[in-house]
Amino acid sequence: MLRVGERRARERFGSDIIDSSRSLSFRQGNAQCLPFDDGTFDLYTIAFGLRNVTDVDAALRDAYRVLKPGGRYLCLEFSNVDNALLKQVYDAYSFHVIPTIGQVVAGDSKSYQYLVESIRKFGTQEQLKGRMVEAGFENVGYTNMTGGIVAVHEGWKPL
Repeated sequence: MLRVGERRARERFGSDIIDSSRSLSFRQGNAQCLPFDDGTFDLYTIAFGLRNVTDVDAALRDAYRVLKPGGRYLCLEFSNVDNALLKQVYDAYSFHVIPTIGQVVAGDSKSYQYLVESIRKFGTQEQLKGRMVEAGFENVGYTNMTGGIVAVHEGWKPL
């Protein structure tokens, strides 16, 4: 996936800007032990990946570590639906349609079943908010999207 992103960026913006940029690079690393110095970044983003790390709290602490004072953390993640009717429809879709699509498109229903199960096991928006506070972030909040199917969580490293 990392190489696909790099290829797409080069196609869209050209190789010169990427090769000469100090603000954009493509690096593989462990979210629980990032290969960057303390206080390196103004912004840390992660999308649909936090629930897949072995130790979410360690990943949050390391995100906090690599942010500069005043830095912002943004996490887009599948979340918990807060409307009872939408939850019923979403659960039926998730447990029956998504694995079927995975089987038809990729020949693999089990990976898509895991996706659904990992979303349900991840916890609520409020639980993630608490974990972010525990890691040191301030002004922590979240914005539900599509009734809570996904949420954007944000927090700031204090100055």
